[in-house]
Amino acid sequence: MSQSKSASLLDARILVPALGDAFRKLNPRSLARNPVMFVVAVVSALTTILLLRDVATGGANIGFSLQIVLWLWFTVLFANFAEAVAEGRGKAQADSLRRTRSETQAKLLKDDGPDYTTVPGNSLRVGDVVLVEAGDTIPSDGEVIEGVASVNEAAITGESAPVIRESGGDRSAVTGGTQVLSDWIRVRITAAAGSTFIDRMIALVEGAERQKTPNEIALNVLLAGMTLIFVLATVTIPSFTTYAGGAIPVIVLVALFVTLIPTTIGALLSAIGIAGMDRLVRFNVLAMSGRAVEAAGDVDTLLLDKTGTITLGNRQASEFRPVQGVSEQELADAAQLASLSDETPEGRSIVVLAKEKYGIRARDMQSLHATFVPFTAQSRMSGVDVDGTSIRKGAVDAVLKHLGGMPDASRPKADTIREIQAIADAIAKTGGTPLAVARDGRLLGIVYLKDIVKGGIRERFAELRRMGIRTVMITGDNPMTAAAIAAEAGVDDFLAQATPENKLALIREEQAKGKLVAMCGDGTNDAPALAQADVGVAMNTGTVAAREAGNMVDLDSDPTKLIEIVEIGKQLLMTRGALTTFSIANDIAKYFAIIPAMFLAFYPQLGALNIMGLATPQSAILSAIIFNALIIVALIPLSLKGVRYRATGAASVLSRNLLIYGLGGILVPFAGIKLIDMALAAIGLA
Repeated sequence: MSQSKSASLLDARILVPALGDAFRKLNPRSLARNPVMFVVAVVSALTTILLLRDVATGGANIGFSLQIVLWLWFTVLFANFAEAVAEGRGKAQADSLRRTRSETQAKLLKDDGPDYTTVPGNSLRVGDVVLVEAGDTIPSDGEVIEGVASVNEAAITGESAPVIRESGGDRSAVTGGTQVLSDWIRVRITAAAGSTFIDRMIALVEGAERQKTPNEIALNVLLAGMTLIFVLATVTIPSFTTYAGGAIPVIVLVALFVTLIPTTIGALLSAIGIAGMDRLVRFNVLAMSGRAVEAAGDVDTLLLDKTGTITLGNRQASEFRPVQGVSEQELADAAQLASLSDETPEGRSIVVLAKEKYGIRARDMQSLHATFVPFTAQSRMSGVDVDGTSIRKGAVDAVLKHLGGMPDASRPKADTIREIQAIADAIAKTGGTPLAVARDGRLLGIVYLKDIVKGGIRERFAELRRMGIRTVMITGDNPMTAAAIAAEAGVDDFLAQATPENKLALIREEQAKGKLVAMCGDGTNDAPALAQADVGVAMNTGTVAAREAGNMVDLDSDPTKLIEIVEIGKQLLMTRGALTTFSIANDIAKYFAIIPAMFLAFYPQLGALNIMGLATPQSAILSAIIFNALIIVALIPLSLKGVRYRATGAASVLSRNLLIYGLGGILVPFAGIKLIDMALAAIGLA
């Protein structure tokens, strides 16, 4: 599932099956999903019948008609081939997923007791409770209700590093097909057989459940309307030619019709949509529908969690600020002693800072007979008792409360308390987190923990702003700290002390203004907001509720991907727009190839329009029909890879599309048709 393992476009494992699928897709029920190509297929079938009649009756120009009919069928087959190649990349990934969905045995617990029976994993029902021990494969999707274990999720994420799954909290969801590496867990099954997470992934990456998006449906209607117009125009042409005392062969009328309708974008439209979802899958993001991918491209507002998205997520000690009468060296020494057993990133950073800035080396705590006091959510402090000395480190209010319970003689003076609070307030205003340090009831000062804003994130937000996307940082910090970090990161707005209700209200407020909103989350408390958002990206490590509420799941559980998801969505829309522009524009060149060739016998004056200097009328018509088929194949790589994404506004994208794909759509057919005409003339086929 990782990008490095994604199948190449030129992989024979994709191209060979796609050739067979191109013929299988000639089924009328399959063709009917694409109105333009369905019409081309119908016309090809009718001209084939007419050709067979001419062969039987000894009609004229059979060689010319045969070439036209063959290239008409090639046009349909190439369109089917484009779709089959796009689907083939997903099928290659689905085959990999199927290998993870092997038949596993489950240890079904009886009435939640210690006894269990071994049953096939596919026989489990929603609500069953199973025991999964070290070495066992988790039989189906579920939620950990007891225990904690290390789980290998490489089967779905491509990452070999194990993750922790435990009951309660936001890391309780487990996926069928993953393996428990250590300890044991009890899992309550949440998905019925055939509807597990991997089952849904297989169906989606294969395209079996891909629904056309509203914009795709609208474009199909437009293309169908244009096709109908050309049908009417082609039908009326013979009545005009009768005034000139002649008639245009049906095969020529068919060639005119097929080359002038929007066959290029009609052939590639489905492949573009499938490729958009495929790009997300290769990026380890599973979109539950094409609508979600398209919505990502139209997003106006991004809600981003501060921790792990905007900041590194691990606060780092950056400075020691002592109170009057205390040296930085003394504060650093006490803070390092209190942090030696602290395995959190913050605690380790304090030890490193004291060592690097003041040369204080770690001590042999065993010889000092130290007793460490671990951090708890209730005390919000940690520390150490060593050789009769008590050192405490933690939240400022928690340390002050601890010191307030000491004998009067040991309590800090009011002036010192005010000084500590002033230092803490100054740190909070800059977006940092203050930790107070005290030794034997004496306040020594503050350790300044800084939220490190990710490198380059400010520039990323500037790009989004140029695209017209508003960014909002979501954080549980107080407004003062949130404002400082928001200013440093360059976001447009922030929501401080955020609650689930606040997030939901913000999303609804933005949507009431007609904006599309995207956000990510992993907890049960994020589920309402994920469900309300137009693009809700749930972390795979999150709860079942979050994964069910979102319309995308990030298998790597990386919240920063929300920005890339928006870029992939915009790339899908840009690709569709660019190729639509090219398809419509290249019809202009075909006018100059086919129109003069059709009417030259009746209106010699039209010879002036043969600006390409095509050899003969038959060569002009055949060259146009061949180019019309080959350009579909030539554009398959672009439709699958996508037009290069640029962080620019809509007006700039439109101007670029018109310049490159509009002008290119006019010029390329002139060169292509002329080269084909020269080749046909050289080998005597026309």
